[in-house]
Amino acid sequence: MANGSRQAAWEFFGAELKRLREEAGFTQSALGARVFVSGGYVGQFEQAIRKPQLDVAQRIDETLQTGGFFERMCRKLINDKRYADYFAPVAELERLATKICEFAPTVVPGLLQTAAYARAVTIAANPFAADEYVEETVSARLERARILKDATRPEYWAVLHESVLRIPVGGPAAMAEQLEHVSALACERKVLAMVVPYAAGGHASMAGMLTLMEFEDAPPTAYTETSFSGNLVDDPAVVKRAQRAYDLLRVAALSPEASLALLGSAAEDFRRCASTT
Repeated sequence: MANGSRQAAWEFFGAELKRLREEAGFTQSALGARVFVSGGYVGQFEQAIRKPQLDVAQRIDETLQTGGFFERMCRKLINDKRYADYFAPVAELERLATKICEFAPTVVPGLLQTAAYARAVTIAANPFAADEYVEETVSARLERARILKDATRPEYWAVLHESVLRIPVGGPAAMAEQLEHVSALACERKVLAMVVPYAAGGHASMAGMLTLMEFEDAPPTAYTETSFSGNLVDDPAVVKRAQRAYDLLRVAALSPEASLALLGSAAEDFRRCASTT
């Protein structure tokens, strides 16, 4: 489903939610209390500013007695096979974010990946996958990255551990291209890239990757991911802890200028290696 069609469908979801809520005699706050979200969240669902999690859609169905209508719509709209089920809501939120802050301990963030790098990562995790699956996955990742080219692109911070720069994903040539791509985006001021060096030792997100997103008309979120699952949360207390961890990562990182120099140096090393193989 194209982005415009998907957004129109979410707007229909919101309009139907508003209509059925009012018919049932619920205020936004009253419905929110029944489905364990705030009344403000219900308003954001109705305006298609924010998309409900599947369990919230199920509780709305139970409360409004809609026979599973909102659950079915929600499943349809988040059922993008190019993304893992746990990541599809994150991909939706990226398009709405005004600010995205990512920490990557071992792999270049998806929004920054080149085609060759994304292909190598996909094949490494799916060595028996058909070419069609691999190319669909790569295409989806590159499509996500288009938000960095938009005039209304989010403020984007990327804190990378030095490991990201050193693991030769896809081989030396692919790594050189990947690091040069990140450097180019930084030089174009589309991303503020910083590197946590090996010398920094322990850091505030040793458990893994972290993504923070902020929105114009919705509360911020935090997302963490392992190899086979992801966790998207908007609980204010949890998000505040995640934001503090990210602040500590930025303190541990090299300056943007020193980070750019390290990215360039690592890219040159891979270029030299590629030319001798």
